[in-house]
Amino acid sequence: MLIRRLLQRSSLLFKCKNLPGQCSENVTKRYFKVSPLHFKEQTKEDKTSVTIRDGFQEVRDKNKDTYLQMINIYIDKEHVYRRGHVEFIYAALKHMKEFGVHRDLEVYRTLIDVLPKGKFVAQNLIQAEFMHYPKQQQCIIDLLSQMEENNVLPDFDMEDQLVAIFGRRAFPVRRYWRMMYWMPKWRYASPFPLPDPLPKDTYELAKLAIERISNVDPTNQVTIYQTADIKDSVDDTWIISAQSVSQKRLLSDNSVKVPVFVEGPFTVFLRGNYINYFILRGQPRSFDDTLENPDNVENIKAPFFNFKPPIENLVKVMPSVHEQEDGVIYSLCATGTSSKDSLLSWIRHLELDGNPILAELPIVFTLKSFTREITVENESDLEKKRIEDG
Repeated sequence: MLIRRLLQRSSLLFKCKNLPGQCSENVTKRYFKVSPLHFKEQTKEDKTSVTIRDGFQEVRDKNKDTYLQMINIYIDKEHVYRRGHVEFIYAALKHMKEFGVHRDLEVYRTLIDVLPKGKFVAQNLIQAEFMHYPKQQQCIIDLLSQMEENNVLPDFDMEDQLVAIFGRRAFPVRRYWRMMYWMPKWRYASPFPLPDPLPKDTYELAKLAIERISNVDPTNQVTIYQTADIKDSVDDTWIISAQSVSQKRLLSDNSVKVPVFVEGPFTVFLRGNYINYFILRGQPRSFDDTLENPDNVENIKAPFFNFKPPIENLVKVMPSVHEQEDGVIYSLCATGTSSKDSLLSWIRHLELDGNPILAELPIVFTLKSFTREITVENESDLEKKRIEDG
């Protein structure tokens, strides 16, 4: 009897294997106990939820108000069951930089409020240590990690949110405690502090960058020039220049036959904002920074022979911070246009501001180009270029 039933079932499965979906679906439901949820089509409500999660890309006015409005639309739509909240939070975290809210604490707190309160709290120590509801906990841990990457310091109200959602022994709460311990320690540890938030104006950012680079010399002076003050200047922009007293002295000692170089642009970053700057560099100077040790007893000399040690071996003038191995830095600047004409105006301003030797020195501009266009139409043109280049 048992063998006969098995043969009947196998023949029925073989017959329905190549038939359209209804027969195969019924056979699968009957003999393999598969839940009908696997065969349910996507409802309109699920499609709406997916549309909301992907709607961050379709928004035209990307700002904080529209970002919070998208979150409120999702909360109002899913206020009963909150389906797909983890996927929604990941999608929202992905598009934060596009909306300019990746450094906003209020937005992160609003995203945490998407999760329902009290549903994911562990009931005992075993559940807490085995990461009760791991998908939801890992989602909030990733949110806190993104906050740390963007230097967003959480507040004490966020702890109340996390405790209400996961409980005091959950992993996101532990992650929050570690952030509250370490982030305040490193927040003000930089010897070159910057204002928070940074100004958005390029002029203010350039001024901060030049001051930050040139503060290695206490006698440094930052001066603001205007290219319009120079006769026959083409560009009408600002120039932020930095030069110290020791740099002026080093420039005055430069030989008239030795050229100086205007080099750049170099890049300095201020919290993701990059500023281009230029330097006025001279040829490297040879100096000996080795000192004779007065306690060396290898060559003992008798003092009764009127021996006087040479002073130059005991006392030497150490090179300044501006004298580097690749050259001497005479000055640096940042301009509004970073053009050659603005750099010419900068040199003229330096000449009028206590550096008259610049009128006699040969100045070479070695500027870098970020883009280079190469157009070759066909192989004959390429062969002609090879012949011309030798």
